[in-house]
Amino acid sequence: MTTGRYEEDTAQNEQLLETHQEGHPLMPYKALWAILLLGWVVSYADRTLTGPVIAWMIQNQTGFIGDASNPATVGGLVGSMFFLGYMLTQYPGGRLGDQYGHREMIIVSLLAAGVLTIVSGLVTGLVAFVAARVLTGLGEGVFYSNDRTLIINHTPVAKRTLGLGVVIVGLSVGLTLGIVLTPLLINWGANLGMGDGAWRLPFFVFAGFTFLVVIAAFSFFRSTMGAMRLGPPFLRLVLFSLPTFVVIVALFLLADTLEWPEWLTASIASLIALVYIAVIVRSVKQSGRGAALLNRNMWLIYIAYIAILWNLWFFSFWSVQIVREAASSSLMAAALTAAFNAGAGILGFPVGGWLADRAIRSGRGRKPLALICTAVYSVLVLVFGFSISGGREPSLALLGLLLFSSGVFFNALQPIVQGITGDLVPASERGSAFGMLNLVSEIGAVLSPVVSGILRDATGSWAAGVYVAAGIMIVSFFLYAMVREAPAHHEDPIPA
Repeated sequence: MTTGRYEEDTAQNEQLLETHQEGHPLMPYKALWAILLLGWVVSYADRTLTGPVIAWMIQNQTGFIGDASNPATVGGLVGSMFFLGYMLTQYPGGRLGDQYGHREMIIVSLLAAGVLTIVSGLVTGLVAFVAARVLTGLGEGVFYSNDRTLIINHTPVAKRTLGLGVVIVGLSVGLTLGIVLTPLLINWGANLGMGDGAWRLPFFVFAGFTFLVVIAAFSFFRSTMGAMRLGPPFLRLVLFSLPTFVVIVALFLLADTLEWPEWLTASIASLIALVYIAVIVRSVKQSGRGAALLNRNMWLIYIAYIAILWNLWFFSFWSVQIVREAASSSLMAAALTAAFNAGAGILGFPVGGWLADRAIRSGRGRKPLALICTAVYSVLVLVFGFSISGGREPSLALLGLLLFSSGVFFNALQPIVQGITGDLVPASERGSAFGMLNLVSEIGAVLSPVVSGILRDATGSWAAGVYVAAGIMIVSFFLYAMVREAPAHHEDPIPA
């Protein structure tokens, strides 16, 4: 048997293992939900702590961010470099999951997150920190598409959207822990005598929890579905990631050496992302899978989802700094207030999934719910922008209320749209579809931190960034309105 034939048979066997047999999942789905939820917690905590760390550096005018002449812009650029790496492994991660197994890619992703989070806390200097964060993004980028696919493949059809919502609660928990615990851990590091290096402690602590989740996930997957081969997918991911890593870090090095404006760096990063998307789209078309992955409905969702990633990482990355400046509060008070936005997902994600499944059972479909959530969220964000503009000093209670209420609708929207996406493609293409969804939509995450930082430094206020985030979400409302949702409970819908 040739190597190619062996890999093809292996992929087919893996696909059979990871799909329903007569409607019954092979893996205990509630236990799977718990493991994947923990994966979201640690992976999001690992990436979220960068924002509060940078806010601490800015406040204390220390480290490789705090002494910059335009710290908000530089800090946003660090975040954008992370998300450029995160973005560029979205589709390959999903495709590798379809080929080698989605559980294998989950383990690889969590291992990379743990190791590289430690590395991020060890490095010195801005360029080295950016390099570590880019590598972290490349590793964590493969989690999303494989997580979403495992849930759909192993959850009873009537509870799929609920499962998507329950598991991604881990995102909100991770965001909340990253925002709230990071300042506390930095203070602890200072008390331990770490001085200006106190910012390193959160990286070490969160990495330790990540390794615990890796052990739990590996044990669960091996006990329920047998041995896993991590070597082949890991090597394939490394082969893809290394040249991507070189390109991203080279871009940052050029920007740092030539001292060109940060907006130019962000523009070049966006161009790299667009070129990469074009290459992937061309590859998908040539493989004959364009009808499933690149039809009208899928493109509408891919582009509309940019608004979700833009808003997610505008508020996740900058919310602590926004609240601190708007209300003239301490870093800890700002972190606790900003945590209302992150914590809103604990309610919003499962409620959105539950309502979507209920709508499917009643024959109404998920799209009306998606439109309602998008509209209400947009209005609340506009109100939030108004509350921090015009020189007023809003109360922490008002900001917390607006962040929480908008966060509930925002987080409810995500499993609803993900459920629509999963039903629009054949089961064998779900990993690729979710990878493509996050590949395109991560443009929002790449641009949001740095564009918002530039707007803050240019205007002296975060209100402009808030209004831009709301405007992009309003555009997505009209894109969702044009999507033709697949028939309810249809496993392999024919692309429109």
